[in-house]
Amino acid sequence: MKDKLLNWSLLLLLAMIWGSSFILMKKGMYNELDMPVFSSVQVGAMRMLIAGSLMLPLGIFYLLKINSWKDFLFLSVVGYCGNFFPAFLFTYAETGISSGLAGILNSCTPLFTVILGTLVFKMRFSMVQLAGVFIGSLGVFILLSNSLQGQSKATWLHPTAVVAATLLYALSLNTIKHKLQHFKSIQITASAFSTVWLPALIVFFLTDTPTTITSHPDAFTSLTSIGILSIIGTAAAVFVFNILISRSTAVFASSVTYLIPVVAIIIGSFYGEHFHWTQPIALLIILVGIFWANRAARDQK
Repeated sequence: MKDKLLNWSLLLLLAMIWGSSFILMKKGMYNELDMPVFSSVQVGAMRMLIAGSLMLPLGIFYLLKINSWKDFLFLSVVGYCGNFFPAFLFTYAETGISSGLAGILNSCTPLFTVILGTLVFKMRFSMVQLAGVFIGSLGVFILLSNSLQGQSKATWLHPTAVVAATLLYALSLNTIKHKLQHFKSIQITASAFSTVWLPALIVFFLTDTPTTITSHPDAFTSLTSIGILSIIGTAAAVFVFNILISRSTAVFASSVTYLIPVVAIIIGSFYGEHFHWTQPIALLIILVGIFWANRAARDQK
């Protein structure tokens, strides 16, 4: 009972942290007048650089102890698919769509977790789970079909970037659960972030981020949001997430996306973002599909 209570507590904590991360990305890119401060690539690079720098000393220590190239490969998959590429995909997406919509689209993660777990990691898959995935996919289709409504800057590439990020999240999540169970959560987190530190540093300088930091009048305010996003919303949250995966199942851990959209919508509404009426309906359909697939997985286990 205590284990279940702790798992749910970690899940709720992550939902609050990650649900607020979407608006922090937006605040990192734009000032109060909705004028650009940092580009989406600059914010993604700083997010990975700050989080990676925090973990680098410990990560190097753990990486030097790895004797298997397969373990290093799997840790790199977590670093790039679970952190690096999604950081850039989400910030790019939010140059065209609202933070709340990005949070709603993030709910695709559990669907891809089940699909990839079956196709790539040979998890058992029942007809009930298949029905859940089908229902959830229907919700995703409805959501994507109406994702440009009320999003004046959006093209199809913006919501598609979020879906691509959730696919990468699902690959990373399954890799942790099925290939890295012999590592502790802190080892996975520190090692994975260390593998992306150098690429993040390169992007940081290639995009001339230091010049923007020193010259833009709103840089400090945006950096505050990016710092919170990097330290709490990325490094600390990923550590907690890896603990949750090790304590429960990949599907349960990915179910944090049940609550992330709710938090993202509430915060987005507070900042004046508007939503098309079909989006909450599509979200509900997605969550029903996820619940059905997850329930089938638990019953099967």
